[in-house]
Amino acid sequence: MTSVTSAPVPARVVLNQADIDRALTRIAHEILEANKGSKDLVLLGIPRRGYPLAVRLARKIAAADPTVDAAAIVGQLDVTMFRDDLSHQPTRPPYPTQLPRTGIDNKVVVLIDDVLYSGRTIRAALDAIIDLGRPRIVRLAVLIDRGHRELPIRADHVGKNLPTSSAEKVRVRLEETDTAPDGSTVNEVVIEGGA
Repeated sequence: MTSVTSAPVPARVVLNQADIDRALTRIAHEILEANKGSKDLVLLGIPRRGYPLAVRLARKIAAADPTVDAAAIVGQLDVTMFRDDLSHQPTRPPYPTQLPRTGIDNKVVVLIDDVLYSGRTIRAALDAIIDLGRPRIVRLAVLIDRGHRELPIRADHVGKNLPTSSAEKVRVRLEETDTAPDGSTVNEVVIEGGA
């Protein structure tokens, strides 16, 4: 008796560079609208891909509101040591946490991440923020919300809701952190696996 094995399902692109750019433009305007402007706004990107997305969002916010210094409102928030699933994750070095010069006390902090899945990364981010200060409000912006939440966490700003099976993997590839197999720059979101 021979067994039949199915060929792996090729990765499919669900967002290209133009789609990502449009989604970030929309999120930037939503953030400004929800905050009623740029006053007291801080964007904290979660490494690896949340930080470059936060930098891109800050530029778009500055383009919409010329009073904003994009570099002054962006920071990076490493959550590695606050995760509750460290024993289940591959080892990775922590990234430096870098807050804007004005800090986060009494600020409107928008956490930025690439994919919202179980919610555990965001829970860790909330714990990390509490160690650093006391923001007035904390909001969440993600490029992709793929569902499958394990904790009662939701995003305030979403680039794309992308229902997936738990067997699939959503990969965000950004020119700041990734390269294509041929070495070229890449800006896309792909789904890998599944049936």
